[in-house]
Amino acid sequence: MSLFKQLLIAICLFLIVAFSGSFMVSLESSRAQYVNQLRSHAQDGATALALSLTPNIDDPAMVELLVSSMFDSGYYASIRVVDTTADSVMVERSAVPDSNGVPAWFIKLIGLEPAGGDAIVSRGWQQAARVEVVSHPMFALAKLWQSALGSLGWLLLCGALSAVFGALLLRRQLKPLDYMVEQSHAIARREFLSLPQLPRTPELRRVVQAMNQMVEKLKALFQEQADRSEKLRVESYQDALTGLANRRYFEMQLNAQVSNLEEARPGYLLLLRVNDLTGLNKRLGGQRTDQLLQMVGAHLTRTCAKFPETNNLITRNRGGEFAVLAPGMVHEDAVQLAQALENSLASLQSAGATDMTPVAHMGLAPCSPGDLPQNVLSLADQALAKAHNQLGPSWLCLDASSSPNGGDDHHAWRSLLEHALEQGFFQLFFQPVVASDDREHVLHYKVLARLLDTEGRAIPAGRFLPWLERFGWLARLDLLMLEQVLKQMQGHDRALALNLSCATLKDAASLQRVYELLSQNAAFGPRLTLEIGEEQLPEQSVLEQLTRRLRELGFGLSLQRFGGRFSMIGNLANLGLAYLKIDGSYIRAIDKERHKRLFIEAVQRAAHSIDLPLIAERVETEGELQVIREMGIQGVQGRLVGEPAPWP
Repeated sequence: MSLFKQLLIAICLFLIVAFSGSFMVSLESSRAQYVNQLRSHAQDGATALALSLTPNIDDPAMVELLVSSMFDSGYYASIRVVDTTADSVMVERSAVPDSNGVPAWFIKLIGLEPAGGDAIVSRGWQQAARVEVVSHPMFALAKLWQSALGSLGWLLLCGALSAVFGALLLRRQLKPLDYMVEQSHAIARREFLSLPQLPRTPELRRVVQAMNQMVEKLKALFQEQADRSEKLRVESYQDALTGLANRRYFEMQLNAQVSNLEEARPGYLLLLRVNDLTGLNKRLGGQRTDQLLQMVGAHLTRTCAKFPETNNLITRNRGGEFAVLAPGMVHEDAVQLAQALENSLASLQSAGATDMTPVAHMGLAPCSPGDLPQNVLSLADQALAKAHNQLGPSWLCLDASSSPNGGDDHHAWRSLLEHALEQGFFQLFFQPVVASDDREHVLHYKVLARLLDTEGRAIPAGRFLPWLERFGWLARLDLLMLEQVLKQMQGHDRALALNLSCATLKDAASLQRVYELLSQNAAFGPRLTLEIGEEQLPEQSVLEQLTRRLRELGFGLSLQRFGGRFSMIGNLANLGLAYLKIDGSYIRAIDKERHKRLFIEAVQRAAHSIDLPLIAERVETEGELQVIREMGIQGVQGRLVGEPAPWP
């Protein structure tokens, strides 16, 4: 029983005991007083009747008249006139008065007995008769009953007022305890909440202060681990001069892009090389040359921001060479990116940063899942060399027909995807996510989409997702997948994880439809987790609101492909995520590349401080799995433990 209920019941019991004691004391006092009044009433009645009968004792009619008139005008049980000489009853009147609504149990409980009195009627100096009067206690019982009802009514009124005001007072005083309970639940959800307003009650104030201190300590420890991990990431994967990613990070992402046959998208690699960097160093000096490289990096970042495919994939490889990896980019967009960069870099020349014409050359090469990283880089180098030797534009894009997505027909894809969305021609594939220490223990199944073409063949998501994004139909796919998943979950009891795109989060109507579907299927809440890619994260406030709404509906939220924006891990403490999936580019060859292991260990320590489970994506070798086990990462997803397949 809660403390609030205990205190409220204690108040009610105290009122009942106080009322009962007060009533019993008042009852005994009133009872003794009424006994004396009844005795006095009977004696006074007998004396008055005897005086009235003295001159008329020999007149039987008058005696009866006087007795009847007195009996009818008072609260008497009986009146008798007894002839003392003959010891016989001359006149007698008796009756049982009405109870006046007093219940029998109350009469029995009070136990107020009738009281009597007598007086002598004289005839001269002789005793002629004796008057005996008995007062009935009913009028006293009626008064006591009315008094009891009044006391009970007053008790109920006081009890109701005390319960209301006591409940309000207790709720206000115990509100810090409720918040402390929420604090403990928040810690279990990997959130850190502090009570800003301390209670006035000294005892509760000390407890709340201690709880806040513990929460702030945990938050500080987590932030310290997060800062340490972010520092390690910067040292390992960030270029010190430009602030862009370094060559190590570029190679990781390129390898991940071409090796991920499941979700990776065909796209383009752009290489940019500042012309005659050695000559610039001699003519301008090292400091001005570094400033030029910084400006080139800034122009790259600013121009690529208009192309979402290049998000977080801009790197400085070495010296004056920069690279932009754009998965999902089609030929037309690649050409627009090169033209925009050429126009942007032209301002460096017009500003007098260098006297070279042009400042840099660029080469574009297509890349697709399954390509060898060396071949993609070699192709981009060839494009860069041709661009350097040609007259005209400072860039060159290889023939789009050499790219698997270069020959994709815009209208054919639009027709195919629109028909598939309308008819639901998407098939669900499921990939198991297992515990790292027990590959037989399935944590959940990751839901993947396959597009069925006109011949019934399943097309991986990496091929059609760029076109859906280009057409603005990603939100439609999310809703269709969610409906199919919720319907499919009715046939089993396994846990699933489904991805949501950024397009759904930005579209209020689509997001509201997601909430409606989830509320209609709240029973699946413990078994369905929604995932968001790190590259698609909305603003922190929007993310917190989404997490809070999903938690109210009973569903969880998690992040996948996490690692490139590790600086935001400090904000994860306010989200209460179900788990965190580490990007496969940090897992690939982790048993051979020590810098990856050091970074993931730092991530693990930070996540462990808030009890946030980690899952490694795209685990493909036993060596990678062994390292993951040693680091204490809870879950594993990848070809090593299970290929995507339809539901058995």
